[in-house]
Amino acid sequence: MPPARKRPRAMKIWVDADACPVVAREILFRAAERTGIRLTLVANQPMNTPNSDIIRSIQVPRGFDVADDEIVRRVDEGDLVITSDIPLAAEVIEKGAHALSPRGELHTRENIGAKLNMRDFMDTMRSSGVEMGGGPAAYGQRDKQEFANALDRLLARHGKGD
Repeated sequence: MPPARKRPRAMKIWVDADACPVVAREILFRAAERTGIRLTLVANQPMNTPNSDIIRSIQVPRGFDVADDEIVRRVDEGDLVITSDIPLAAEVIEKGAHALSPRGELHTRENIGAKLNMRDFMDTMRSSGVEMGGGPAAYGQRDKQEFANALDRLLARHGKGD
């Protein structure tokens, strides 16, 4: 008799919520309810979430990378992390999770190294006094659509894991 197949664990979605735009969180709330995938917001401040059995938030103490460290500690292979933080994306990818920015950019094993290098280069330039401009553009309708489309594609491809 062949050994019993291990049932795959269902995907969970983790959100680096301190920097996640409200409109992206609303897209995530609808996607979680539609798919039944557990969604957890991790932040160092209270987060408003809908009254739901599958949506929750975890408040962590204030401090450098405290929310990131909590996500890395809890994430499992196959989970999805929503973050624009490149070092956090690299850590969760290393654990076998997926990383998607709130602007719809999928971070992968193939592209994360170059993104880390560019981030480090920009940090070096800023710390040496080079004026780099004023950060990312405001979150707009195109960003919202790109995120919703990328999220839908990823969820359709990976499903609930059951």
